[in-house]
Amino acid sequence: MLLLIVYLTITPSISQEKIIATIKIEGLKKTKESTILKLLSVQKGEKLDSLEIAKNIARLKRLPAISYAYFKTFPEKENSYNLHIYVEENFTLIPNINFWTTTHRRIAYKLGLYEYNFLGKNMVLGGFYQQNGFNSYGINFRAPTLFSKHVGLALNHQSWGSEEPLYFEGQSANYKYQNISYEVLGLYQFNFRNSIEAGINFFKEKYTYLSGHTSANVPQKLDVNKKLLKFVYTYDNLNYFYHYVEGFKNQLYAQYVTTVNPYQDDFFIAWNDVFYFKRIGEKGNWANRLRVGLSSNANTPFAPFALDNNINLRGVGILVDRGTGSIVWNTEYRYTLYERKWFVLQGNIFTDIGSWRSPGGKLSDFVQHENIKMYSGLGLRFINKKIFNAVFRIDYGYGITPNSSKGFVFGIGQYF
Repeated sequence: MLLLIVYLTITPSISQEKIIATIKIEGLKKTKESTILKLLSVQKGEKLDSLEIAKNIARLKRLPAISYAYFKTFPEKENSYNLHIYVEENFTLIPNINFWTTTHRRIAYKLGLYEYNFLGKNMVLGGFYQQNGFNSYGINFRAPTLFSKHVGLALNHQSWGSEEPLYFEGQSANYKYQNISYEVLGLYQFNFRNSIEAGINFFKEKYTYLSGHTSANVPQKLDVNKKLLKFVYTYDNLNYFYHYVEGFKNQLYAQYVTTVNPYQDDFFIAWNDVFYFKRIGEKGNWANRLRVGLSSNANTPFAPFALDNNINLRGVGILVDRGTGSIVWNTEYRYTLYERKWFVLQGNIFTDIGSWRSPGGKLSDFVQHENIKMYSGLGLRFINKKIFNAVFRIDYGYGITPNSSKGFVFGIGQYF
């Protein structure tokens, strides 16, 4: 009798459970339907769970190929529903064109072309050529779901040349820097929010003295082979609504570099980026990035953390200084000034604050006033909502701390 009562009690609730009868993806033009279906955690014949479907939608909106996505359900028969997922695709074949002046007032340029949805399968393939007095090029391939929805692969090759300043004994010298590298990474996604990538990079570094200060302790020519072990962990809980972003993201990078030469020891470097975005009203977006990094603390001019316009402080200049530790907070308020169909004009006001540990220095270097830099300024963003990462930015940063510089910074994509 007891079993009969239990059966009669639970049977109606079981029969009332909503089931997914079919899944249909609508709005696809280039992306393969099989690519989208492979990414979904919900499947035909399973329970209809709106919260789980919403997680899938958030995941799809992070794809380069998708600018927006949403879902609807339609009853087919009793307790059986058809799930329709609607997507708006981005244009994903993106050229990269940059021009700037070098330290010798030469006109430098970088030309690239990247396909962020190669073969319609959520893969990235592309490369670039750069001429800044030296020839550079790179080729990149990334397939996050090459083997399954969880397992992928990335391959990268780069030959880089540039003129870079090194700082030692209170002076500076200009060196020609060359880096030729080959990298392979395995990619693994645990779930919608957590993923890792790990692999190895084989590279050759060359430093050749050009001009400036010299020292018996610093070579005028260095040519070494190195190996780099890389690990990246990402927690991504960001939600996108076209150019607006909300949520939290954390990325941890760790690298161990081995080398054999009298001027550089094996060293470890790690940094962690914390991102926080908040929608404010209908048109506002508050964006933050906090970066904390440390490396092996050798007293060397080849320290890995750079103080640079394009990396951390807008307006500071190009490769102004180097260190073995870095703490940087970038915060900005973005506001949509004009929006019509595919085009958005966005303004922003920002503040960038950073501090560095000198090579061979102490952690107390971070609070020394001469190591703390603060810049603030205004910027504009010209955004195409239908093209992936089609954000052209202009920022003007002005130094607030003593003996600071000022200047414009141009780039593609949001600063962070």
